[in-house]
Amino acid sequence: MIKTVIIEDEKPAARKLERMLSLFPDLQLVANLESVEEAVSWFAENEHPQLIFSDIVLGDGLSFDIFEKISTKAFIIYTTAFDQYTLKAFKLNSIDYLLKPIMEEDLAGAIEKFKSFIPSDKSVNSQEIKQLIKKEKTTLSRILVKIGYNLKIVQTPEISCFFSENKIVYLQTQDRVYPSEFTLDELTDVLDDKKFFRVNRQFIINSDFIKNIHTSPNYKVELNFQPKEEITVSRERVKDFKDWLVN
Repeated sequence: MIKTVIIEDEKPAARKLERMLSLFPDLQLVANLESVEEAVSWFAENEHPQLIFSDIVLGDGLSFDIFEKISTKAFIIYTTAFDQYTLKAFKLNSIDYLLKPIMEEDLAGAIEKFKSFIPSDKSVNSQEIKQLIKKEKTTLSRILVKIGYNLKIVQTPEISCFFSENKIVYLQTQDRVYPSEFTLDELTDVLDDKKFFRVNRQFIINSDFIKNIHTSPNYKVELNFQPKEEITVSRERVKDFKDWLVN
């Protein structure tokens, strides 16, 4: 059995996740914790689980505070409604993150991802966990954006490009442009590099939306959906760009 802990301060969300996890007979829920303080205390007094589902924003702080105070051997799947925390989550034993509301297929995929890292009968230490995670780049599959007082989930395959303007990074889709909480440097680390390539300091493009590539006098890319600015491949990245196109 895979010993599992939930860290969630919203009781309805905790109950829903518990019901969803009950569909996986090899998972054994051993604790349902509600705060940073309670979690730190519990981990100090109990055997650590193999898997943790943790909300990020708790009533008394961020769950990152828990794992900065304790050393755990557990893999962590973060659950969150706030995309701006996902990059930090990737650096703290995280193998995946689930945006709320959690979908059954996303939960199943995260659990299968956990199982793929290590056989259930083998224990590892924290350093080994980090090495296992490092071998498989965690990629950003969707982004939460704000539209006025509303939130919208945008799937990354729907994004033709990311671009910076006036110190804000925007994402372009077929329908419109949305502001994001990321920097281009952060996105470079977590986007699928088979699909996305940073052509210059201002743009990251998606190969699925390339309409045309001009090669003279400079490499210039036309996308199906893009802002008004021209997208030029910087000279030092032309070779890598051409290699990326055929890989």
